[in-house]
Amino acid sequence: MRNFRLVRKLVYAIVGMVSYPGLTIVNRLKINGTEQLRQLPQKNVLFVSNHQTYFADVITFLHIFCAVKWGKRDRLGLPYYLLNPFTNVYYVAAEETMRASWVSRLFTMAGALTVKRTWNSASHEVRRGLDPSDTRKIFRALDTSWVITFPQGTTKAFAPGRKGTAHIIKQNRPIVVPVVISGFWRAFDKKGLKFKKKGVELSVVFKEPLVIDYDAPAEVILDQVMDSIEQSKKFMMMGAHHRAARRVPERQRKE
Repeated sequence: MRNFRLVRKLVYAIVGMVSYPGLTIVNRLKINGTEQLRQLPQKNVLFVSNHQTYFADVITFLHIFCAVKWGKRDRLGLPYYLLNPFTNVYYVAAEETMRASWVSRLFTMAGALTVKRTWNSASHEVRRGLDPSDTRKIFRALDTSWVITFPQGTTKAFAPGRKGTAHIIKQNRPIVVPVVISGFWRAFDKKGLKFKKKGVELSVVFKEPLVIDYDAPAEVILDQVMDSIEQSKKFMMMGAHHRAARRVPERQRKE
């Protein structure tokens, strides 16, 4: 276990140093709500987020978690936090994606929980739900750590959420922290490894943990999650400026 953590720290340091300029120099990273992270326990915390690239989203989360561990608030600052990164976190990723290249295999070592896609190789939806072994992986990770998941399972905006996320919430009863990201699809390619555009504002907003009725039907919990990450139908009908206004913390609107 100790050797495994050392490997993860090394991977974090390498990936962190390579990705840091793209987040803070080539583009501009704006972070809100990191005070929510300071109050969380060390385990059974599930971060639910919308998804815009395969890797840049998760890499940014890891940067933020490491920075918060070192006392930063709503900013990264200098990346000396990579000397002793926060590694008590896993993220859910598609098995096919993580086997695609040596780069993705490197990212797997940073804490990927690989799961089988719920669609076939021709990209047609197959609503079979999570494989039981995949579910057990996530349960075990929540028993000791934080877990990041993307309920839509795709980088396509406003795609429907998957019920697997709701079932995990019902069974494990974790603290659920919604995260809303924006700008990544403009700045990076779909994989999140190459720049499409420079000078983009990248936004990551951590919201307050959800108040969830864990005994409610999975459909009700999923609807609540999709609302919280601003990917439900009602948000689809709203313009970008309306969504941005809703993400501004209440204290900032009052100032």
